[in-house]
Parts: sequence; structure tokens; C-alpha cells
Amino acid sequence: MTYPPPPPNDPYGEQPAQPQYGAPGYGAQGGYGAPAVAYASWIQRVGAYLIDYAPVLVFNVLAQTLGRSTVDGVRTYNALYSVLSLIGLIIWAYNRWYQAGKTGQSWGKKALNLRLVGEQTGQPIGFGLAFVRDLAHFIDSIICLVGFLFPLWDAKKQTISDKIVKTLVVTA
Repeated sequence: MTYPPPPPNDPYGEQPAQPQYGAPGYGAQGGYGAPAVAYASWIQRVGAYLIDYAPVLVFNVLAQTLGRSTVDGVRTYNALYSVLSLIGLIIWAYNRWYQAGKTGQSWGKKALNLRLVGEQTGQPIGFGLAFVRDLAHFIDSIICLVGFLFPLWDAKKQTISDKIVKTLVVTA
């Protein structure tokens, strides 16, 4: 006994597009053909940021304590201050822009099993966009830090900078 082939989804032969990470109806509820996406909570995001910032903080504290002196009431900075500050910036750039842009996970996001992805593609965003995202955090901060609180009430748990750059932080 032979069975007829199953009917195509579309009489013209085109398959329906899969929903993207940011598409309406695509989220924690999932649905047929759409994988469920769990957005990172605000507290997870804060924890990941604190882990990312810890090594930079160490070098900043070292720069402030070892790299400056006061002579006759005038504060001066020596070469050690510049070197330690530069090391802190290099660590930040590697972790937040290169590592998070390339793999979607900075050290903090990896420790908390989170991933930074593009809203439309669901893939890591690359170095340049990760850099722009960190620059856009300036907007989150100039409005009395309210932009950083957006994930508390936003449906996709995005900060203002995430909305600008079109990124999501999801559980990996």
C-alpha cells in the first residue's frame, strides 16, 4: 500500500520563515517550530557585569594607589599609573568587546551561562557592535541610570543600549 506524499506547507513551494529572536511571539512561550528563548534576568545581567568589571577594578585600584603621589599638595601621576590603567582598558576591551563579540560570552556571561546575541540573527554580534553597545550604555547612564533598570519591566529584558544596537542577553 502506498501513501500519498504529505501536502506542502505552501502551494508555491516556499517554506515559512522561522521566527527570529526578536520577532513577535518568539520568546519564553515558544510554539510549534519556534524554540523557546529564555531572556536573562536583571540580576543575572548585574552579576555578569560585576564579574566582568572585577579584574578591571583591581587594576584601577592599583593605578590609584601605586601610580600617583602628592608633592607639596599637588597630585601627580607617574608612568605606573598609565601602565596599570592601560592594562585595565586592555582587559575590558578583550573581555567585553572581543570575547563577547566573537563568542557571545564575556567572562561574566560565561560564568552565569548567558549569551549576548543579535536580536534578528541569534548569533554573536562581533567586535564592532559589542564596542558600540558599550558606548551606548552612556545613554543608559545619563538618564539617572534608568536605562540599566529597563530589563526589570521590558518584555525582552533589554536595556536602552540593547534596543539601540538590537541585541538580547539570553540564557545559553
